[in-house]
Formats: sequence, C-alpha cells, structure tokens
Amino acid sequence: MSTPAEPRPARALLVVDVQPTFCEGGALPVEGGDAVAHRVAAWAAGRRGDYALVVTTQDWHVDPGAHFATPPAEPDYVDTWPPHGVAGTAEAELHPALADLRPDASVRKGAYEAAYSGFEGVDDGGRPLADILARAGVGSVDVVGLAESHCVRATALDAQRLGLDTTVLTDLTAPVTPEAGAAAREELAAAGVRLQRSTDR
Repeated sequence: MSTPAEPRPARALLVVDVQPTFCEGGALPVEGGDAVAHRVAAWAAGRRGDYALVVTTQDWHVDPGAHFATPPAEPDYVDTWPPHGVAGTAEAELHPALADLRPDASVRKGAYEAAYSGFEGVDDGGRPLADILARAGVGSVDVVGLAESHCVRATALDAQRLGLDTTVLTDLTAPVTPEAGAAAREELAAAGVRLQRSTDR
C-alpha cells in the first residue's frame, strides 16, 4: 500500500518596498522602479493562485538615526542616504500600481533603524514577518520589489537563512546600479537563493 504524499509547503510572494519613494520622482529613485511596480502588480494579479500568502513590506522611517544623512552631511549611498520612506508620507505608501493587490499581510520596517530586510519588519499587530510566514505554513518564498541590490537582497538572504526555499524573480526587481545588482546576484546565488525570471515559470 502506498503512503500518501507529504503536502507541499505553502509558497508566499514577498513584495519588498514597492513604494513611490524608490521610483522615478521619489526621494531615492531606482531607475525602472515604476516599471517594476507595474510588472509586480501584473504578476500578482495573474498568479495569485500560486501563493498561499502575499506579503508587502515598506520602509517606514520615523527617526532612523545615521541611516539618514541630514544637512550639512552628504549621503555616501552606502551607509547613509537622503531621507526617504518617511512614515506617514505619500511616498512611503505602497505604489499606486499595487492599489488592487490586497495583501494578506503588510509589514513596516525601519522606524528607528536602517532595516533593509523585510524580516526586520512587523505588522500592525506587532508580528514579525518570520512569524507571519510560519503561522501560514510557508516553506518557500518568491521575492520581488525594490531595490534588488539592497532590500530585496537582504530579505532574500534572511529568508534563505531561515530555511525557506527562496527565489528572487529577477525581472520583477531592479538594482540601485547595474554594478550593485551584479554583486547582489552573486551573493544571493552563493547563499543558495534561486535566481529566475518570472517568464521561466
């Protein structure tokens, strides 16, 4: 007699920091950010059935200390940045392209620290992202959003460290610079994160 197959772990879509502050016209724009927002929205709408959970993350800075370079200091774009993702501003909200996304959970990060990874965020009830995923039985995640070289990278690395089967959908993200993107992809691949175009699904 054959034994029943083990149920496959649930998959989640992590939509990282798709906010106007990181798109053209924002405080810290990523080239192609608006296009990424629309591609992510289309992917989520067309493939919602593939995911048990869709979770958004947002930079939501109140007073992140040295993360912001305040005049007369100039940002070095490594450890310090122009003010961005300021809590309560329109730029910190989700991109308008995601208006119909209806995420199952939303986490905000970085109120008083830099917080690149979505796993440093909590929802309105104070639940960390790792707990949200664990409670839903999530064993694998697809990571998309902005920016590939920073918050997408950090979120994917943390997901992999937590034992989640992690994929970055490379055409649903964009880096701060091409060089930073190449370095991020090399680090992600070395950590065991799968790099895949959504069109190859």
